Formats: sequence, structure tokens, C-alpha cells
Amino acid sequence: MTTTAAPPLGVRTRIQANVPQMSEAMTKLATLLLDEPLAPLELSITELAARAGTSAATVTRFCRLIGYAGYLPFRVAADAGRLRADETWRVDIGRAFDPEDTPEQVLHTLAQSHQAALQATAESMDIDEVVRIAEAIATRARVDIYGIGGSAVMAREMQLRLYRIGINAHHWGEVHDGLTSAALLDEDSVAIAISNTGRTVETIEMLAQAKSSGAFTLAITSNADSPLAALADVHLVTVAPDVYLQPDDLSAKHAQLFALDLLYLIVAQRNFPRTATTLAASAAAVAPHRRAPTRDRRPTRGRRTARLPGAGR
Repeated sequence: MTTTAAPPLGVRTRIQANVPQMSEAMTKLATLLLDEPLAPLELSITELAARAGTSAATVTRFCRLIGYAGYLPFRVAADAGRLRADETWRVDIGRAFDPEDTPEQVLHTLAQSHQAALQATAESMDIDEVVRIAEAIATRARVDIYGIGGSAVMAREMQLRLYRIGINAHHWGEVHDGLTSAALLDEDSVAIAISNTGRTVETIEMLAQAKSSGAFTLAITSNADSPLAALADVHLVTVAPDVYLQPDDLSAKHAQLFALDLLYLIVAQRNFPRTATTLAASAAAVAPHRRAPTRDRRPTRGRRTARLPGAGR
């Protein structure tokens, strides 16, 4: 069966998806390009930099951040995006939902937003870094996972997955409990902090305590320039296009789950015999609590239904 590759993200979607991790100079450039999408086709790199009040080097770094090797490939993509704009405007304009939208429009915008978040997150991943993090999780004695509010749900999900494959993992969604646990970590530990904004004070405090205790620290956030990312030894960026009415939309959660699932699977691969054994043991333990599939009791055409003795009397 032939697998069809997902279409590449449009330039506008790439810019919007990466705004949270841009510097102030890059943000100025992003604002200009969102307002004037034809600027790359009309201006040289020096002219574009001058228009945005930044430098040519910043333009080059900007292009690489959103997934292009340099300014020339970026211009080519911008031109291609212009040619197919009529077909993809609903994907690329990144507008918020409107009260007058039809259910079909909501469905379309929702699906495209979530797809864009997942694809942009995948493209931003440094797989060598992910493997290094997974190696630490798989080999160290203890893993703490911190998250507050909605991120606490992500922390618990990751803890349950890791625990089922033999990793001594714990999740903390309350700051006092989390700080107590973090104080007991050491150099043979990993601490993971999850925060979409990277600015949740309690999460930062727990990770800071874990780091001071000697643990290897990881931040999972949509903002590479956030205090949480700056604190951690390493960070993974999860991208969520900002197109919703609410500030904490579920596309952010899906991107976080994607990053966590990637880590989980690579950890599981590292010691596959143990993974298979522990998963089989846990499945067997809960099997008696799962209802067996219901048999189809409908009579089959052309065949009489058997009766128990005395049935129907």
C-alpha cells in the first residue's frame, strides 16, 4: 500500500507556529512578513532586514528557525505559497474561530490547526537530543515529572506509561509534594517539567529544586525563550499555532503528547525484552476487569436459532 506524505506546512503557518520561541528581533520580522507576505519576493535579504529594523544575519537565523536552509529557499517557498493561496487560505491565515462560523468551518479549521501543530512539532525535533534524553530516562534510577493544571494531566500520562515499562517514574501536580520529591533527587535522576508557556511559577520552582539536587533536567514547552527552558539542561519545543479563542487550546496538549509519546517509544525500544515482559504482566493483571466482547445474538438468515430446554414456555 502506498503511503501519501503529508503536505508541507505553508510559510505563514510556519511563522505563526514558531512565534513563541522567537527573539524580539525575529518577532519584528515575523510581524512584517505576516502583514506583507509578498515582501520576500520583492526585497533582497538586506532590504528585508532594513524594513524590519534588524540584520541580515537575523533574517538567516529566522529562515532556519522556521525550517528553511536560508533566504533563497524561503523566497522559493513564499512564491509557491502565493501560487496556491486560493486553495489554502483557510489553513494559512491562522484566524481565530468566529461566532458565525458554520460547524463545517469549525471542523475544517480545527483539523488543520491540530495537524499543523503536530507537523511543526515533529519538524522542530532534534532527534539526536531526543535519543540522549531517552537514554537518561532509561538508565537512571528515578524520574520525576512536574506539571500544574492542564500540564499535570500530561505529567500523569507520561508517568503511567513509563511505570508500565519498568521505569521508576513519579508525577507531581502539587508544588509542596513536588518540591519535597525534587529535594530527594540526585545525579542518578531525571526531572521533566511540562508547561506550555514555560512561565508557570510552581513548575519552575520544582524543576529548579531538582536541578539543585543534581538531577538531569528537561523542559517541555512551546517557548524556547521561557524561564523554564532557560533553567533546564535541555528542552523540547512543542508547537501550537495560536488560532483559538481560548489561550490553552487542546492543540497544545496534542503537541505535548506527541513529544512525550516519542520519548516513551524510544525508551521502550532501548530494552524491548523488559518492555514486552512488563506490558504483558500489567495487561494480564487487569484482564479480569475487562468485559469480554459481546456475542452477536441476532439469528442468522436461513438458520434456526437454538433454544435452551424449556425456553419460551
